[in-house]
Formats: sequence, C-alpha cells, structure tokens
Amino acid sequence: MKNLIVSFCFAFTFLTMSCSTNKESEVENYDVVVYGANSAGIIAAYTAKTMGKSVLLIEPSLHLGGLTTGGLGYTDIGNKYAVTGLSRDFYRRLGDHYGKFEQWIFEPSVAKKTFQEYLDRAGIEVQYDYRVIEAIKEDGFIKEIQLEKSSDPSQDHRTVSGKMFIDATYEGDLMAMSGVSYAIGREANEVYGETYNGVQLMNGHQFPDGIDPYKTPGEPSSGLLWGISEEDLEPDGTGDDKIQAYNYRICLTNDPENRIEITEPEGYDPSMFDLLVRLFEAQPDRKSLNNYFIWSHMPNNKTDINNRGGFSTDMIGMNHEYPEADYERRQEIIDAHTHYTKSLLYFYKTDPRVPAEIQEQMQEWGYPKDEYVDNGNWTPQLYVREVRRMIGEYVMTQANCVGDEVVEDGIGMAAYTMDSHNIQRIVIEKEGKKMVKNEGNVEIGGFGPYPIAYRSIIPKAEEAKNLFVPAAMSASHIAFGSIRMEPVFMVLGQSAAVAACMAIDGGQTVQEVDVPALQEELKTNPLADGSTADILVDNDDEGMVTVAGDWEQVSRGGYGPSFLRDESGGSSEKSVRFTAAVQDAGKYNVYVYFSRTQEATSQTHILLGDGFEEHEMLVKEEDIRVEGQTSGEWVHLGDFDLEPNTSPFVEVSNKDADGAVVADAVLWVPVR
Repeated sequence: MKNLIVSFCFAFTFLTMSCSTNKESEVENYDVVVYGANSAGIIAAYTAKTMGKSVLLIEPSLHLGGLTTGGLGYTDIGNKYAVTGLSRDFYRRLGDHYGKFEQWIFEPSVAKKTFQEYLDRAGIEVQYDYRVIEAIKEDGFIKEIQLEKSSDPSQDHRTVSGKMFIDATYEGDLMAMSGVSYAIGREANEVYGETYNGVQLMNGHQFPDGIDPYKTPGEPSSGLLWGISEEDLEPDGTGDDKIQAYNYRICLTNDPENRIEITEPEGYDPSMFDLLVRLFEAQPDRKSLNNYFIWSHMPNNKTDINNRGGFSTDMIGMNHEYPEADYERRQEIIDAHTHYTKSLLYFYKTDPRVPAEIQEQMQEWGYPKDEYVDNGNWTPQLYVREVRRMIGEYVMTQANCVGDEVVEDGIGMAAYTMDSHNIQRIVIEKEGKKMVKNEGNVEIGGFGPYPIAYRSIIPKAEEAKNLFVPAAMSASHIAFGSIRMEPVFMVLGQSAAVAACMAIDGGQTVQEVDVPALQEELKTNPLADGSTADILVDNDDEGMVTVAGDWEQVSRGGYGPSFLRDESGGSSEKSVRFTAAVQDAGKYNVYVYFSRTQEATSQTHILLGDGFEEHEMLVKEEDIRVEGQTSGEWVHLGDFDLEPNTSPFVEVSNKDADGAVVADAVLWVPVR
C-alpha cells in the first residue's frame, strides 16, 4: 500500500476495548492535559502551568525528556535564530551548568536535571507509566481519555478529562485514537509537487559499488546476508508506507574511573555483521571509528554516537511495523534495536574480523556509570525519528523548507536540512552485477530559517476541536525531516500551550484561536512568565540596522537569513550599527554574534553605546569558540544599565582589520 493514510484509528481497536472489566474510576479534571513528557511535552506543560492553568503531564514510560535526555546531546540546530522562547532558555540553562552563555552539547543527565528544574518550578509532577488506550469524543471535542498502567495493564484504569489536549508524543497515539487523519511513510513526489520525497537512491550513508549481498558470494540460492531486504527497488519518487531507520544515540565514556565494560549481550550473533565485514574489506584504508560512526564528543569524556556510512547504528528496515504496532509489538521492536546496538558495540570490541586499529580504539570505551543509572546505564529512549504525521489544517512541504511558499501564521521556525535516514537495504543490479545498496537517505540543505504554520499543529476542524499535535505534526515526509529537531519540538510545544490557554480563556476551538494575538504573545512574553524579553537585532531587521559602506550579503552559515561580510581589510571604512529599542529599564548583558567565515580577521573593532556614553572594544578571533552543529557563537561584551528612549547600539566596523569582518546580530539580554 502506497503511503498509508488513516482517517480513523482502526489499527488501535485492540487498545480501545471496553473497560468494563476494570473498576470504574473517578474522572480527573484539568484545563490542559499533556500526553508525553519528552522535550515538547515538558515545555508545553510548564508553559500552561506558568500561565495559570491546571495541568496534567502524562508519560507512558519511566523516562523524562525524550531524545534530549536520551543521548542526543550533539544538538541538531540548523540555525540558532530558529530556537526561540523557552527552547532557547533551556540551552541557556544548560550553559549555566557548563559556565557558558548557551550550551548545545551536553550530557544526558544534565539535560534531565534541567528539565526537572522546569517542572519543579511550576509544581508539576509527571504521571509516569501511564499510556492512553481510548479517547472519548463528543461533538468534535475530546471529552475524556482512558489510561492504563503501562507496566501492569491489569490495574484499574484512569479517566482524565481536559478542556484542551496536547499530544506531544513522537508516535501521535492520542491523535490517532481521536480519529484524526495521519500519514505513515513517504508520499509520492506528485502528491505535494515535491522533488525529494518517495523512493530516493542517493549516495549518502551508502555502500560502495560491488559489495556482494549473498551469504555465498555470487550465489543467490545461498540467501541474503542479515539485514538485506528481498524487496525490489521502485522508481525514484514512488510513495510507500516505509519509514526511515531508527537507532540509539549512544552515550559512552573513555574515563576509566567512570567506565563499565561493554559485554556480550544475551543472544549475540556475530553473523549479523557479515555484511559489515565485507564493507571493511571494500575500504581497507578506513581505519578509524569515525569512518563508521559519527563519534561526537560530549563534556566529561562522553559521547553522542550517531549513524555513519553504509552499515552503522541505524537498524535499517527493521522498524516499519512500529507506527501501527500495539504496545507489546513496539516493545519487541525496541528490544530488537537494543540488542542490535549492544551487539554492534561488542562486535567492534571483540571480533577478530574488525580491523585492529579500529578495535583498539573501541576497547577504550564503555558505558558511563553516572548515566541512565535506573536503566542499566543504557538509554531508555530509542530514536524514533518519524512515526505518524498528522494531516492537519495545513501540511508543511518541501516548498516551505526552501522558501517557495511562506506561511503567515508562523508560530515557530525550522532551519535544518531536509534530512531522511535510509529506509531499506536492498539488492540492485548495476553493469550486470548484483550488489547491496541502502535506499532512502536524503540530505538537502542550503536554505535559511522558515516559519512553521500554526495550522500544522492542529487537526482539521471536523476531526478534533481541542487537540494540539506539536511533535507528530502535519508535514510531508521530507519536510518533517527538516522540522523534526528537538529544539523545534520545544518551540512548537510552547506555542501549542499558549494557544491552548488562549482557547480556554476565549471559549474557542483550536481552529478559532486569534493567530496574530498568539504570535504577539510568543514574541513579547517568550518565557511565558511576564519577564522582560531579550532584544535581538539581526542584520536583516530593517529600521534597526544602519549599514555604512558596501558589504557582501552572505545567505548561508550565519545567524538568521543572512550575514554581512567585508574582506577589504579596512582599506575603506565600513560599519554596521545595530540599534536596540529598549522598553524596560534595567541591566542588560550585551552579546555580538560572530559567524564562522574564511580568512577571518584576527580582531574586530566594536563600538558600544549604552545610551549615555560610548565604549570601544576589541574582540580577538581566539576568543570566539564555536562548538557543535552551528556556524557561529555569541561573544559577551559586558553588562550595561539601559533606559528607554536612549537608543543604545553596537557597531561593528572593519577598522584595522587584517581579514574578513562579519556583522550578523546583536543581543541584549536582561539580567535576571
């Protein structure tokens, strides 16, 4: 079946059976019910509670924070400009822990502690180990949901009522049980007029030509090696119901004092990696772990390990049942991924077929004693990159990503590459020879931040009137690949919660919310607590930036849509002045953003005006430390007392430059 689209949750009929065998429970009533305590759910719950609503936060597992606390510490940013509100605040609070302004690479336990602090401040107690089994609707409104104990479904069920519901889960289970339309898999390119959807046989994370797929090389009758599908390759752009590969973002350590040895998992079968051995043989010059894993280093001698190459941590093709599977079958799929990943690590550590140099590197690493201490030091969160995608009031597509279509009801931004991991591992014929290839990987970037429609986090009015879906939101497969990043999920979670509060206060459906008023609230009250907002001026902000001289406008690699660059070496005077409109008097920390550029000047002259006097400063290139998946960094200029109607400014010039100067953005942050 090509691209599975479901209007009603028939696949979950086994979950919505009568509760007559369980003791009747009293209905628990709340203003806002948030299902899923991942990053989006935590921020949504915190926002709604801070705005004065009664909130219930439900988590089907025992894990807090989803992927952000589950090993994905090397944050997929895309462009920091897209990270706003409480999402930005979260990374600044991580910065507080590590002694920096913002921190984008971090340990799982630190992220979990930071999320818990949000919940503690708001007085929210997560209801762990409860999962939804039924949604009861009346006149288009979800009136109640039924919950069962995840670890013991035989226990009495709970009944929860809410004025507004937010399904923050990656899976979109509450959405599905509410009768909301959704898609699974890849749309054909023709559905939304796209280029990179559907089947795509590209070169990313791919096998080199010529690797034989059969157990006995050249003999199809011997059968395929483990992990290779018997399915045929469909034409490029063909839709299907297959989903991109899942994996674990692995946290290891090479600190001997904090290391637990990687041991043989029960049921270990080294034949699972016979194809990997052939990959070793096909590229004998590759003798580093970094050739086969994205081995990102985290603070305190830890890692965030991700998939790289033709055969790595992605368990390609083994997750296609997951979206519509019942809870028990999903757990089997999760367990299979755990077994595969632990077996892969043990294989690298011990199997004599692994190149000696790589094996020696692996033997330095083990599981960290101080991470996931309640789960055997192994992450409880599988990276379920894509499950269901709602078909809501508006579907985000490739046209939105590349800027061909720009929505006016934006309530958050995305900026990451259109990214899909491989979806299947198959046999193709090339020049008369059978060989193994991965299919489905897409990595297309080169565009700036773009707005995400409010309509893409709400269902169609005829399907549900009091439900928000910030994670399993409405997007095509390839657009979702750009949007599906943890910082963005937090932004959408906050936007959903603010809209929910507005809908409650106005007695409205989610479709009736005043979107311009919502946009203004998100802009002027970014922390949802009434505190003074940051003042951000980007070089693209007309009326707030004065440019003297001829600067090159660079559209990629900066903060926001572009940045300005001058490589004249100061031969003619040029400057860019960023002016702040101060609303609230007080002390502000001032930062200037430096985007990484080729042949950068060793020093940049800054003139700062605080509204009363001017200060000359010099920023050295060695003071700019860029870390993680980003192309620039904020540099602190100091803290200053500012007053309204005084026009404080920061001016970047090319004075005494010995290389390229960049002018990108300035930030005034209230001291709290």
